[in-house]
Amino acid sequence: MLHLIHFPLCPHSRSIRLALAEQGLPVELALEEPWRWRPEFLAVNPAGHLPVLLRDGAAPLCGAYAISEYLADEQAHHPVEGHALPLFPGSAEDRAEVRRLVDWFHAKCDREVTRELIHERYIAQVAGGRRNPPNSENLRAIATNLRYHLKYISYLADHRRWLAGDDLSFADLAAAAHVSCLDYLGQMPWDDFPAARTWYVRLKSRRSFQPLLADRLPGLAPPAYYADLDF
Repeated sequence: MLHLIHFPLCPHSRSIRLALAEQGLPVELALEEPWRWRPEFLAVNPAGHLPVLLRDGAAPLCGAYAISEYLADEQAHHPVEGHALPLFPGSAEDRAEVRRLVDWFHAKCDREVTRELIHERYIAQVAGGRRNPPNSENLRAIATNLRYHLKYISYLADHRRWLAGDDLSFADLAAAAHVSCLDYLGQMPWDDFPAARTWYVRLKSRRSFQPLLADRLPGLAPPAYYADLDF
């Protein structure tokens, strides 16, 4: 049995939850609040990052990059019955493009938008107990960066069937994981980016996405439309 140490509003964790669901792999979830830096968690992953995939009798797999590559390799050697999603489909060039976009969202978008917004809107306010309002200058910079990333998603969605090419891939799951976190926080200017919105609706309508849409955080509810499949 697989066990995933995760946090519901962590986009890296969400991308792996989607990947596991798309491959039809059952997993038990274990909640970890990464800002607490618990010694017990650091003993499992000294980097203190999420997610961590635990396998019976094997070393833990730490981080979305390592876990996604492991899942892709396992699928190649032990195909899952049914219609499991290849995480890195196509030719070597196709797979390189998937990995480039995964890095775009899990590194660049996370650094410029998702991580900062989660800190301002959730960790510092609800989890951290900060009484001061969010930093308005930071929020303006994050909003500007968010529009830049949505413009890029819209461009890719306009020119390709999926973000990395003809096939749904881990690039889409990584991007959708970040978008879903930002959507939970009510920060998505959907009306200005119809192509990105159409792409996201296709993702959030998949069965793998439903557990994410059911997530709720104490003290912070998502917008009313958050779980709607066609908003």
